[in-house]
Amino acid sequence: MLKHKRLSTFKIKKIISTFCADITASRAALLLGINRNTINKYYNEFRSAIYAHQMKEFEKIIGEAEVDESYFGAKRKRGYRGKLKRGRGTIKQPVFGIFKRNGRVYTELVPNCKKATLQPIIRGKIDPSTVIYSDKWRGYDGLVDVGYDKHFRVNHGENEFAKKGTGIHINGIENFWSFTKRRLAKFNGVKKNFELHLKECEWRYGKSFAALRTDLWRIYKSYVRH
Repeated sequence: MLKHKRLSTFKIKKIISTFCADITASRAALLLGINRNTINKYYNEFRSAIYAHQMKEFEKIIGEAEVDESYFGAKRKRGYRGKLKRGRGTIKQPVFGIFKRNGRVYTELVPNCKKATLQPIIRGKIDPSTVIYSDKWRGYDGLVDVGYDKHFRVNHGENEFAKKGTGIHINGIENFWSFTKRRLAKFNGVKKNFELHLKECEWRYGKSFAALRTDLWRIYKSYVRH
């Protein structure tokens, strides 16, 4: 957190604008005529503020939710021949996600995607009255037994991606994964502070530039005060 703001409010808002426009720190430094290290310092503080905000603001989901997992990491690993395996069974970092339909996303880094790992997160973040949509991964087995009696699934293994006319699909969370991977690819996958970048993607998803800029200024002011 900042103890002393070394830049004027005007300049900080300029940096917020480049951050919200997803302009890299090196490019922002050229555009704004501000030292790259200073830009990086503020960018890191923005990400820390966003992380704290996302963790604090998340409330238990009621309504409709989609759950899914995804995997992040390099396509190749030093000392490993050939391309890394995709999806389940990979050595990449697994991430579990919950998408509240017409609402926000929650993500969490997990050690694996087994039932014993995912079910406690679901029980902690999703109200039992919620309608849950998932694929057929065995990590989602048994949700009905613990009170989620409105659990509907699509079978991706049989190329079933939506049950026509029923609303049974997980397109929302899959769109978020696609958005996140495209965005992180611009930063070469982001090996450092990955969780901060992941929470930033949560925060960015579905927002306009104007909404991002207004929201970040509010979040940042609160972060500085604390």
